Amino acid sequence: MTTLAIRNFKRFVSTDLTIRPLTVLTGLNGTGKSTAIQALLLARQVVENAGTRVVQLNGPYGLALGEAFDVLHSEAERQQIEIRIDSAGTSYGYLFDVPDDRALNLPIRGRPAAVPSILTGQGVSFSYLNAERLGPRDQLDVTAEDPARIGVGVRGEYTAQALALHETVEVREVLLHPRTLEHGVTTLRTQVETWASDIIRPIRLTAQWPAGITASLIRFQEPGLLSEQIRPANMGFGFSYALPIIVAGLLIPAGGVLIVENPEAHLHPAGQSRLGRFLGRVAGSGAQVIVETHSDHVINGIRLAVADDRTLDRAGVVVHFFGDGEDGDPATIEFTGRGGLTMWPKGFFDQLEEDLGRLARAKRREE
Repeated sequence: MTTLAIRNFKRFVSTDLTIRPLTVLTGLNGTGKSTAIQALLLARQVVENAGTRVVQLNGPYGLALGEAFDVLHSEAERQQIEIRIDSAGTSYGYLFDVPDDRALNLPIRGRPAAVPSILTGQGVSFSYLNAERLGPRDQLDVTAEDPARIGVGVRGEYTAQALALHETVEVREVLLHPRTLEHGVTTLRTQVETWASDIIRPIRLTAQWPAGITASLIRFQEPGLLSEQIRPANMGFGFSYALPIIVAGLLIPAGGVLIVENPEAHLHPAGQSRLGRFLGRVAGSGAQVIVETHSDHVINGIRLAVADDRTLDRAGVVVHFFGDGEDGDPATIEFTGRGGLTMWPKGFFDQLEEDLGRLARAKRREE
């Protein structure tokens, strides 16, 4: 995918977003970051349900967009919403009507004869994790889906089942943790454990799908042979929010898609940076990653993936900063080879500098 074009949808009357192997959406609240992802998920619905005549605004992928008129831009000249995806030199257009009467869906007016391969992945090949992931749970859900197509779920609800089913799968070499050379184990469970220990804190984990019950379990242990199992509720939210991202990232094949909202949630700053580096590695492995974030630590981690880890080329990253401009178009920021940024718009993670400046001025006044 190289471009996502949106017409008359929510905040956007017309915008074209450049998409790279790693695309970062950041900016002020309510300025269009989630809207861009939602537009992509509407197109994904059309691809998933070839015979359907409508796309649902509520339900699939955790969407909760209300009624049709709620998502039509107030200045739209026509009661139609258009989404276009450019991929591999071809444009794929999706056109939706907005009915006059109350409706919880959008009728599909037009769809491409072919579909972009980037939207056809199933299970681990297309993972979307929304901002409202599950907190610590003693038991997690299981799905009756074909085991080969079981991913972590929109809220991370199938993480334990996916990990239990795929724990002996060999992780692609490009995604192996750098410390792998020390122990030589490249299976999913061990790699998840190693990455989680690096990003969050040192831990051992076990995922189970016990016979006879329709639920799955994750249990933790402190490093050490004699440590007792720890329930998720006693581990905190950081593990339950970050673990689905790690599992999905390690399972994704080349050509797959990973979309993550707020990966930084409930993580300490060092963990946020390390997760950014991990996502950079995933994007550098041949997958396409879209991240919506409010964390400068995540972005700095991605910068390190480019400049220090060298797991992602600078040309493979783009940051869209959504400010308070009336047209809704974001500022597009590129990376330099040393991890620098080509521009630094006003309001782009400058609050620390502003606060420290005000504190310095306050200190001078007291003197």
